[in-house]
Amino acid sequence: MDPMNMIVAKNIKRLREENKLSMEELSKLSGVSKSMLAQIEREEGNPTLSTLWKISNGMKVPFDALTVRPERAYEIVRTSEVQPLLEDSGKVKNYSIFPDDENRRFAVYYLELDEDSYWESDPHLKGTTEFITVFEGRIAIYVEGQTFSVEKGESIRFQAGNPHSYRNTGTEKAVLHMILYNP
Repeated sequence: MDPMNMIVAKNIKRLREENKLSMEELSKLSGVSKSMLAQIEREEGNPTLSTLWKISNGMKVPFDALTVRPERAYEIVRTSEVQPLLEDSGKVKNYSIFPDDENRRFAVYYLELDEDSYWESDPHLKGTTEFITVFEGRIAIYVEGQTFSVEKGESIRFQAGNPHSYRNTGTEKAVLHMILYNP
């Protein structure tokens, strides 16, 4: 399986060229420096989730358009072989299990949040719904001025078109699955 930074690099370059955007234009649209974009496209960088959200929002494509792997007739995904996207100094690991291929309209992620970790997500595309199930630990989700505590065996659904964040509020690693539905 290709490393995630290689997949992301190829997808960003392909999408940028399909949209006839120069590096400078994408930099202005996304707020990500031209040098950082060039570094990512050369597979020399390991961009954070926040950086990738800025790029996807700047190009007005689902986040998963940046992480989608080539389609096959079947696929077994081993989380141990997926390079996670990191936040909070590596304490939040986001594994893109089944990215949105722009035809499926949903994506599946596996996340691990170490104790005391925090991640603030940029808004997703308007109309995106996020579905989360917690399998281990406890997290607090902040969305639209409200805080929701979700623990092992519980699930939550919310509109993800606004900034939202996740905090591990337990005393152990939190493990969760996330599905993003893009209408």
